[in-house]
Amino acid sequence: MGLTLTEKIIKEHIVDGEMKKGTEIGLRIDQTLTQDATGTMAYLQFEAMGVDRVKTEKSVAYIDHNTLQSGFENADDHRFIGSVAKKHGIWFSRPGNGICHQVHLERFGKPGKTLIGSDSHTPTGGGIGMLAMGAGGLDVAVAMGGGAYYITMPKVVKINLTGKLNDWVSAKDVILEVLRQLTVKGGVGKVMEYTGEGVKSLSVPERATITNMGAELGATTSIFPSDETTLQFLKAQGREEDYVPLSADPDAVYDEEVNIDLSKLVPLAACPHSPDNVKTVEEIGKIKIDQVCIGSCTNSSLQDMRKVAHILKGKTVHPDVSLAIAPGSKQVFNQIAEDGTLAILIAAGARILESACGPCIGMGQSPNSKGVSLRTFNRNFLGRSGTKDAQIYLVSPETAAVSALTGVFTDPRTVGNMPPYVMPEKFIINDNMVVPPASVEDAPNVEILRGPNIKPFPINKPLAENIESAVTLKVGDNITTDHIMPAGAKILPLRSNIPAISEYCFTVCDETFPKRAKEAGTSIIVGGVNYGQGSSREHAALAPLYLGVKAIICKSFARIHRQNLINNGILPLEFVNESDYDKVEQGDNLVIANIRSIVENGGQIIVEDKTKGFSFEVKCELSERGKGMMLAGGLLNYTKNN
Repeated sequence: MGLTLTEKIIKEHIVDGEMKKGTEIGLRIDQTLTQDATGTMAYLQFEAMGVDRVKTEKSVAYIDHNTLQSGFENADDHRFIGSVAKKHGIWFSRPGNGICHQVHLERFGKPGKTLIGSDSHTPTGGGIGMLAMGAGGLDVAVAMGGGAYYITMPKVVKINLTGKLNDWVSAKDVILEVLRQLTVKGGVGKVMEYTGEGVKSLSVPERATITNMGAELGATTSIFPSDETTLQFLKAQGREEDYVPLSADPDAVYDEEVNIDLSKLVPLAACPHSPDNVKTVEEIGKIKIDQVCIGSCTNSSLQDMRKVAHILKGKTVHPDVSLAIAPGSKQVFNQIAEDGTLAILIAAGARILESACGPCIGMGQSPNSKGVSLRTFNRNFLGRSGTKDAQIYLVSPETAAVSALTGVFTDPRTVGNMPPYVMPEKFIINDNMVVPPASVEDAPNVEILRGPNIKPFPINKPLAENIESAVTLKVGDNITTDHIMPAGAKILPLRSNIPAISEYCFTVCDETFPKRAKEAGTSIIVGGVNYGQGSSREHAALAPLYLGVKAIICKSFARIHRQNLINNGILPLEFVNESDYDKVEQGDNLVIANIRSIVENGGQIIVEDKTKGFSFEVKCELSERGKGMMLAGGLLNYTKNN
């Protein structure tokens, strides 16, 4: 029986466990990446481990999230990350060099390698044939120190692509169709592996768009084969030597199969406020729009920029629309400046932003109140744009650009012919904004530069025998990490200051939560299905930990967030009978007796609701390593103890 591409890469990198579906495995990690919103904490954790130099083949620290410098905080964090990188053997991508996933795809990603990053959209690397996964910062720190990265051995879903995309239909429409079929929780515990004749018609940037938004499925990752198209891309990047042909065996066996005929797809959009709330552009109709944003790690490649320029050439953005465009990397920015593409965008009235995440994380360009904004981004969660009552739609660059001209939601198929994109034989290559680390000999002399905003991160205590606490918050289904720990220009600069950022914890759901949690001292939170979907930000675990949260009881968890809870010693409990969710109310006093003994030795976990006078069963599925982490009070304590 043959192997899938996913299984082949796992087989080459497994260092602990067996390739048995549903069991925990440890993987050797070849590359890591961080970004500045999560990187400061990751490097503080790396320092706490006492490792002098990273053990990976390549680790890169990117500055791309907190680039709006309205105070000293972000600049101080950038300086800290740069000094840590120089001292500990990490390459440093300076502010302005571009979005981590776009730059890593261009300059560092290698087919067949493993990559984890402290950003949930790290699976972008799957577009070049990497096994690339988003992870919490602490997991990345451990991998940089030479430790394995642990995941549940995933199921592998074959997404069989046939046919070829028609004009005006793009890779964004492919992944929106997958989301429409599978939903935001349809990929949990799975890898999406793209195969079939249709793969050959997709460029590497198009493949990367699809794997990037696989994160919205809750998938462990997504991956494309490494083929002639991959080789062509790497040649154009001057990295032909990094090419390795990779594909699944002809007789590979998959756990599930999804068939998509590319020729039957039409322009799609994800409607507010979820990436799987997908409708056709035609179905949505010609609603008035206020803003268009083109960019993000999903759609900011040279291919995307040139398509948009073709649409805008000789025309002017509608007077009621604000159009913002952010090239994904300095390489893309350089290229569009030299080939005339940038001039076309400026002449049409676009507002050109720096090569960074920007509006995608609420870092500027928030829409007007109740504004309708079309974005080529990957998430449209409530409030993520910085305007709570905004209506955010996720669309392709083609739909975005055409609609920017008309002032209403417009199907791009109505505006003529779309010329084919031809990838340049050679991209502009200038890595002068990537700073190499100091040599092993010089590293001891490098000073770590810390600003006053950098505070110690909270470290949990070993798990207590009994937990008694009130339910300080009850929330519903699909609670995202943006609900738990919001982003945006006001909050992101506090990522290295847990006491300060905790004041915003869950304020999207309940503005009084931080105050009530501190007054309560200890807390239990109750949630619904797919709790913690979205970003990899471990601050969604660190801030609750600081506020005294001891356990989350919900119907089900998103993968990365569940691991972040375990990493920080917060119990991830799931209702055995989901109907019990309806019985528990905010304010109820709950008792979880003998929990330490049960975690250590096994047994039934019973939660007593002393307020209501009833009991219910929960489960906490942990590997042996997970049990050790939970008993120790988190991964950092566990690592020190072992």
